[in-house]
Amino acid sequence: MRLIGHLPNETSALTFSDYLYVQGITSEVEAEKDGWAVWIHSEDECLKAKEMLAAFLGNPADPKYRKQAAQAREIRGQAAEKEDQAESRVLARTKVFRAAMPYGVGLLTIVLIGLCLAVHVLREGGYEQNVFRELLMTAIQKDGDSFRFFRGLPEISRGEFWRLFTPVLVHGTWLHLLLNMMWLLDLGSMIEGRQGVGRLGLLVLVLAVASNFGQYLANGPVFYGMSGVVYGLLGYVWMKGKFDPATGLCLHPHTVAMMLIWFFLCLVGAIPGIANAAHAVGLGLGVLWGFLASLSAIRRA
Repeated sequence: MRLIGHLPNETSALTFSDYLYVQGITSEVEAEKDGWAVWIHSEDECLKAKEMLAAFLGNPADPKYRKQAAQAREIRGQAAEKEDQAESRVLARTKVFRAAMPYGVGLLTIVLIGLCLAVHVLREGGYEQNVFRELLMTAIQKDGDSFRFFRGLPEISRGEFWRLFTPVLVHGTWLHLLLNMMWLLDLGSMIEGRQGVGRLGLLVLVLAVASNFGQYLANGPVFYGMSGVVYGLLGYVWMKGKFDPATGLCLHPHTVAMMLIWFFLCLVGAIPGIANAAHAVGLGLGVLWGFLASLSAIRRA
């Protein structure tokens, strides 16, 4: 969502929100210290909505606003009636997520989850050697509990650049996959819903390459998982919510505390076998990216 401005009282805020609704722009209003904030759902309508708000502030007593507010109540009533009829026939699958995820489920997020799931099914289905040979940063041969590989990333030097990204699609266990996908579903869908598929795609690509390469430099090529990307998305949303809340990106403080506690437990070795360098690079880059992307909002504050 995008904040377009404030109105002095609840009555004017609700009237303007109804006016926007008739114009095809959905919005929400909430009380803040500066008055009643008006948020719109679509960033593409931001400029148009701001112009309408300026016109409304110039003449809030114009009869057209009261007239269209009444029309909005009628339209909403008809829509609610149709929705009730539809709900009595079928339970829409998207409503399962609506309460917890008001920004919806992102298409790119679902594609990434689907790829991770497909790779894990292949690994569990007897193709582990193929997965390790084709998707990790270098072709790795698993021999019992040991791994054999050529040093120096020869495949990437020959042009197999996808290997810089694809280790994030591989996971060790079903629990490993489940935890990462839960966080990706929440954080990825939030970014995709608020800022678009392009922003999420760029974040995932850069975070994956950076965290993978950081882990390789720290401990070699035997690693995999989406955790570095997830921590990067966490850092990005954390900073945007703190310094640029108008973007609609936010994290509950308990969520931040829980993931940071998990990060340090892994870092000190309380939980072994974790790609700590990938976590650190992802989190650090996400925090930096989110902060730099919020500088304009910080200057306006």
